[in-house]
Amino acid sequence: MNDESLQRANAFLAAVSDRVAVGEVLQETPAEIGRGLGLPDPLSTARAVRALIARRRLEAANGSYRLLDAKPLEAGERESIGRRPRRSKTIRPTTPGPGRSGGAAYSDLGRAVVDKLVDLGREAAELRAESRTLREEARDARAARDEAERRARSLGERNRELESRAEMAESNLRALLATARTGGSAPKPHDAPVGDAEMAAILGVLRGDEGDEGEGTGETETEPSDAPPAAVDQPPTAAG
Repeated sequence: MNDESLQRANAFLAAVSDRVAVGEVLQETPAEIGRGLGLPDPLSTARAVRALIARRRLEAANGSYRLLDAKPLEAGERESIGRRPRRSKTIRPTTPGPGRSGGAAYSDLGRAVVDKLVDLGREAAELRAESRTLREEARDARAARDEAERRARSLGERNRELESRAEMAESNLRALLATARTGGSAPKPHDAPVGDAEMAAILGVLRGDEGDEGEGTGETETEPSDAPPAAVDQPPTAAG
């Protein structure tokens, strides 16, 4: 112990003896006493406390220190409590696990990351191909829908055209039959109306889509009277 450390230790011992009697436990902490003495740092306080404990002036008790002797330390006084021999720090060689060499853990981690990335890339490619297929199917479905709407529109126009033609033909036919019945002598306002049964029979013959059904209807409805067919044949005779 050098002179400076000896002076600090004796000053700390004197401060402790001023606070407590021999055999009593110190109530203050060594850090507070060291700050009161003006020691430069807590390490100097710890060295002073250790020197006093080694020379049987203080001892640890109840989380603090008990004063055993207030006699100041003398130069060259040896420690009565020997220090524990310091253990040499031995660096143990890391033994790799079975089947592994140094740095194998990092290589395994890198390999696992690469495999995961490959799997994710493959899954992403499959999802892109599936989305492309779904887009093509949706495009085909839209095209089919547009074609169906176009056909429905054209069929509706064709149907309206045929209905208008049928109505025009029906009106012309009614006028022609009325004129044929009256022999063409009476004016048009006094033409006799044509019955619905007769017009249904005639229209059933004229409409190509309902030919068979119209013919059966005409036969059943025109059986009671044979006059309407004769009326149909009269206009060519009158015209001749």
